[in-house]
Amino acid sequence: MDTENSVFDRRTTNDTIIGAGLYNLVIGLTLVWGFAVNYAMVSHIDPEAIASVNPWIFFIGYFASCFLGIYLFQSSSSPIVSFVGYNFVVVPFGLIINMVVSQYDPALVTEAIRITGLVTIAMMCLGTLFPAFFQKISGVLTIALLLVIVVELIEIFIFKTHHGILDWIVVLIFCGYIGYDWGRANQIPKTVDNAVDSAAALYMDIINLFLRILRILGRK
Repeated sequence: MDTENSVFDRRTTNDTIIGAGLYNLVIGLTLVWGFAVNYAMVSHIDPEAIASVNPWIFFIGYFASCFLGIYLFQSSSSPIVSFVGYNFVVVPFGLIINMVVSQYDPALVTEAIRITGLVTIAMMCLGTLFPAFFQKISGVLTIALLLVIVVELIEIFIFKTHHGILDWIVVLIFCGYIGYDWGRANQIPKTVDNAVDSAAALYMDIINLFLRILRILGRK
């Protein structure tokens, strides 16, 4: 366990360094695994069964699983432990995805996937070319995301409404996070564990981006 630094703070390692090509391949395969698990969950789990779970139990379990997963992959220097942590994030995200996509036409979901993929590739390219820029705006991204979460909670629970502009703001925020996390992924030692950890961070960015794009397309 690497208790001193989280994954993106690592600058030295005792683990085996792998080539850039293999490093990126591990990131890609880890992402594909997460998306495949989500696809299987959407295909085989009835969203009504998820909706029937007590909301308090569902959300407590959701956040507990996510936080446990994030702790495991950020603090561990073992690829296996990090991968287990990654799955603790993938599964609860899959439950949310299942309930959301069930509300939309499959053609619209496919379009959202295509747009998300194109945007992700573009932001990864920008993150590679301009890592210093994304590093500078990381604090702004965090503050903006927290503000949007607070505003959305107030709108939902107090005013019983939702303004579409917030979805566009969140899309921009997670575009920034994809560029930021991809840039950071290429600045840390290229080990299998760091590849898994980087993929886990990117997975959360991409899924949040996808859900917001789907909501925007759904309104149109």
